[in-house]
Amino acid sequence: MLNTVFAQETGGFDIAGQFLDASSGLSGATISSLIIVGIICLLSFYVAIRARFADPLKKPKGILFLFEVLINFFDGMVEEFMGKEYRGFGGFLLAVISYLFIAFIWGLTGLPSPMVYLATPLSLGLFTFVFIHANAIRFNKWRYFKRYIEPIPVFLPINLVSMWAPLLSLTMRLFGNALAGWTLMTLVYGAFNGIGEGAIRFIVNGIPQDMGIGSFIAPIITPVLHAYFDLFSGLIQTTVFLFLSMIFIANEGPQEGDIEELSVKGGR
Repeated sequence: MLNTVFAQETGGFDIAGQFLDASSGLSGATISSLIIVGIICLLSFYVAIRARFADPLKKPKGILFLFEVLINFFDGMVEEFMGKEYRGFGGFLLAVISYLFIAFIWGLTGLPSPMVYLATPLSLGLFTFVFIHANAIRFNKWRYFKRYIEPIPVFLPINLVSMWAPLLSLTMRLFGNALAGWTLMTLVYGAFNGIGEGAIRFIVNGIPQDMGIGSFIAPIITPVLHAYFDLFSGLIQTTVFLFLSMIFIANEGPQEGDIEELSVKGGR
């Protein structure tokens, strides 16, 4: 809906989004999201097949080497920030973060970005939210429910409201930054479209309005804005989401001192 409103206000330059909406019955953002997921899945299957038939005695090269470096990096980061009990979680985080970053820069393709639709940031926020409470139940068992009546049962409504804070924080941060960049770029394209059409009509009379012919001026300045709002901002937001997710999930697990204490008791 946002794409339709801004397309009407800015001369209808959002041709790709309107075409996808009309031709498939699905929203352009939904199709873009499915394409991104498909790309990640195909790439994962390709790497898995290459790894299955690779010689384990030879040093990996090309895409296998790249993925080995990425997985080792994420596994090491997860172990450092979350703890040894989260080994193997790095590969899953890598898949989610890959989707998030590609979704942020997807607008560079000319197709609608999934991040400007609330459902996408909300789904990513729910990913972290579910893992937070699943991790809390995993380590605390039935004591997990005790937190909602502490320090006294009267605080139950307040604790239930605060439970949703990480979900709202992660969702609104992603959605707000993506929507702000998309809105600004939409206005810039619309402004250049209007300026270009006005200049052309000043030279050539009788040209119909809202033809989008003035948008040829936009590429003069928009690459710099795209570099910030798509690439740089997308990288920053992806990094922030990654670290906040790791911190929120790890905070619900046992701390290092608790693990050592349990190990000592088990040894006794």
